Amino acid sequence: MKCPFCRGTSSRVLDSRTADEGAAIRRRRYCPECDRRFTTTETAVLNVVKRSGAHEPFSRAKVVSGVRKACQGRPVTEDDLALLAQRVEDALRATGAAEIPAGEVGLAILGPLRDLDEVAYLRFASVYRNFESLTDFEAEITALRADHIGEAQPLESPSPGSLVIEDPARDDPGVTECSQPELTSSST
Repeated sequence: MKCPFCRGTSSRVLDSRTADEGAAIRRRRYCPECDRRFTTTETAVLNVVKRSGAHEPFSRAKVVSGVRKACQGRPVTEDDLALLAQRVEDALRATGAAEIPAGEVGLAILGPLRDLDEVAYLRFASVYRNFESLTDFEAEITALRADHIGEAQPLESPSPGSLVIEDPARDDPGVTECSQPELTSSST
């Protein structure tokens, strides 16, 4: 490691510690040539292989930038976006690969974005998956609804003669049960 002050190449490591929740190593170094100390940080390189074949380092900022466009006008904070980018990077690093195809970065974004905001997810998925028609949107919305039904808790059976109405204003996926009015005939 070259000294940033004198450009000497004989620096010594004095101390090493983990940083960034174990994703990096911070080293305190000493240069005997100029008698100064400096700090270096080492991280494992995660490269993204673009469709063109070009390689570039993974960037959380690029993930946030791409997802921010999909989240425009949605109740999503910068902290939410930073956490999403962290989750994406963690998922990609967990594969153990040093190089990740750009398509896999997009796939890694879809899951956390779906959990964060479904409208933003649809916007991002429509561009990422090249939706070409309304049918593509309908299919994705149907899949989202199916997931919601699968997450819904089982309901008690309504009593006979009652009308079951879905209540979209409720936070839980339950239903509201109402009694049907009895029809009476009046003779005059």
